[in-house]
Amino acid sequence: MENWTALAGTRRNSCTFHEEFKHVLLPLVYSVVFLLGLPLNAVVIGQIWATRQALSRTTIYMLNLATADLLYVCSLPLLIYNYTQKDYWPFGDFTCRLVRFQFYTNLHGSILFLTCISIQRYLGICHPLASWHKKKGKKLTWLVCGAGWLVVAAQCLPTFVFASTGTQRNRTVCYDLSPPEGSAAYFPYGITLTVTGFLLPFTAILGCYCRMARILCRRDELLGLAVRQRKGKAVRMVVMVVIVFSVSFLPFHLTKSLYLLARSSPALPCPALQAFAAAYKSTRPFASANSVLDPILFYFTQRRFRESTKSLLGKVSSRWRNDRCSPYGS
Repeated sequence: MENWTALAGTRRNSCTFHEEFKHVLLPLVYSVVFLLGLPLNAVVIGQIWATRQALSRTTIYMLNLATADLLYVCSLPLLIYNYTQKDYWPFGDFTCRLVRFQFYTNLHGSILFLTCISIQRYLGICHPLASWHKKKGKKLTWLVCGAGWLVVAAQCLPTFVFASTGTQRNRTVCYDLSPPEGSAAYFPYGITLTVTGFLLPFTAILGCYCRMARILCRRDELLGLAVRQRKGKAVRMVVMVVIVFSVSFLPFHLTKSLYLLARSSPALPCPALQAFAAAYKSTRPFASANSVLDPILFYFTQRRFRESTKSLLGKVSSRWRNDRCSPYGS
């Protein structure tokens, strides 16, 4: 095993990657995600907190989801600088580990809270009259969120061990997964994280949605009153969550798993390894896009907040028009 690990690390070190594309793609996408994700998630958190006396179980999950996204987008300026400077990392080893930890915590935290939201919606559609999941209400939801943060932190904590700075072409770089010599050691953890942090939650979501689809596809007269009232909201949530997973999570985890297999194989030639690396790094920006898609999910599924936003925008627009038409305006 030690010889195989050393061989994989030696071969990986001997490969010279040409990844000029990421020095354009990643800063561009990360800049867009930062400029949109920061205000969108801040507004979501502000709106939810302003109505905290009337929080529902779903909005509690949304609050935690937006918090995870906000923490992540705050780390993007460092990555934007890193990639515009062609991978140069001047911020130190601890900051490198912290930024990588934030990325994976956001990613798997988002997946976990979207899973919680989906299960919550499943219970409302498939078991609308059951009281066992409503007895403790908000208190139980907060406990689930707290446990979720602990689980995600435990899942992603090894990132602090594997991610680190190193030297390439006489420049300090911040490795995303692990240094080349640690590729074989990282492989079991990387695959385990994909299975527990993506595959299992995704399977649970698919199970919930398949069950929900069987009920939602019935004629309205065959549905109970409680289900009919939730039908439109449930359909919007299903569509948005499927979009988030299709755009952000599925391509990233698929290409990441293939890249982990490739870089842990000592027999794979360098051109093939570079192709897998390019595919993986091309999907990394899409994984970041969930920090913008999640607030959109929030507004599409929360009618009360859509109406309050429209009302606020209407007041601002009306006041702006009145000021322009005022004879005393400058």
